Amino acid sequence: MPEKEVAVSRVEATKTRNDNTRYVLRDADGDEYTTFKEAIARDALAAEGKRARIAFHTQERNGFTNVYLDGVTVLEEDEDDSDDAAAAEVAWNTAVEAAPWLLGSQQPNEAVEAEELYETLKPFKDLVAEDIENADR
Repeated sequence: MPEKEVAVSRVEATKTRNDNTRYVLRDADGDEYTTFKEAIARDALAAEGKRARIAFHTQERNGFTNVYLDGVTVLEEDEDDSDDAAAAEVAWNTAVEAAPWLLGSQQPNEAVEAEELYETLKPFKDLVAEDIENADR
């Protein structure tokens, strides 16, 4: 049975035509893993937004390949990873607060395209995150 480490983006539950509940774990790469077992679904929900090791198997049916989830284990976060994530979150909040000054206007005449906004804010966010990380060391 193959295993893989993934970042669990979300877990969704839907009712099937037979009134069963189908749970789908989606990882950060967009891959989907399905289970109908509530115990596995509980573990998957506990892993939402975290890194996890998953066990799965594939099965071909009617020309389709289904990927079934057999187990989910939440991985311990490395302290450095959680510190970096916290620094990045604070840095993004700071960049968003500074956006009017970075864009040159508190009241722009027209909407700023998302890509342009990102390209303007990201270098500032990176500098703030770097400062936070260096201050902690």
